[in-house]
Amino acid sequence: MLKDFFTKKKKYASVPADKVNQDVPAGIMTKCPSCKKILLTKELDKNLRVCMNCGHHLQMNARQRISSLFDEGSFQEFNEGMRSNNPLEFPGYLEKLEKDREKTSLNEAVVTGEGKIEGIPAVIAVMDASFRMGSMGTVVGDKISKAAELAKNKRYPLLIFTASGGARMQEGVLSLMQMAKTSSELKFLSNEKGLIISIMTHPTTGGVSASFASLGDINLAEPGALIGFAGRRIIEQTIREKLPDDFQTAEFLLKHGQLDAIVHRAEMKSTLAQLLKLHQTGGELEWLEN
Repeated sequence: MLKDFFTKKKKYASVPADKVNQDVPAGIMTKCPSCKKILLTKELDKNLRVCMNCGHHLQMNARQRISSLFDEGSFQEFNEGMRSNNPLEFPGYLEKLEKDREKTSLNEAVVTGEGKIEGIPAVIAVMDASFRMGSMGTVVGDKISKAAELAKNKRYPLLIFTASGGARMQEGVLSLMQMAKTSSELKFLSNEKGLIISIMTHPTTGGVSASFASLGDINLAEPGALIGFAGRRIIEQTIREKLPDDFQTAEFLLKHGQLDAIVHRAEMKSTLAQLLKLHQTGGELEWLEN
């Protein structure tokens, strides 16, 4: 029994869920949604928000993701001040937007800008699911479209990280129109032989999955990400069949040829750098051939 007192400590601290002191301040600890372990948030953030116990990829906000990818000091954000209004006068919508701005320190559900990954310039759009569940309204669609236009004009590769519940219901058909708008801008970029890399994170659903998220020249995803259009229950009721347990996961899509690769978050920067270098000659991006 004495050996139990001398057991080597784990590298990362975790506490059983039923042993957590209820008086611990909010934000100090985070429960893994997969294995239910309680983890120190500080250690979890250092590990790129990947559970140290089971490897589950927890959601990462846009600022954290940008910091994990770009060379230090190279990122420049643009269109930061763009804000949604209430074109359909949806009750309570402006108040919800303001609450999300206070909670996330963002003005919208996507951050766009440019920077360098291992010295290679790129334009990026990173969606943030903590702002209105990453839903796509007119401003989100406009910012992504402007990012694609900038990539075309500068002849930079375009990287898009998606995390979304789909179209934003409070903006109705104006939100749905962003599917066509963003897809068109990516087509213009593709016509100029621009490189588009789409990285789907958890969750990527609805109108986002059915538009720009699936239009990359290279389509990647994080492990275990939920990717799909309609929900499982709706599909099962429509086709009157039971779907596989792993349906609409990144692993299912990879197995059926809808993804090029699943990339662990710890390997994302090096993977993207390698892909960018493969399309680079003479210090400038070599655009894709037909």
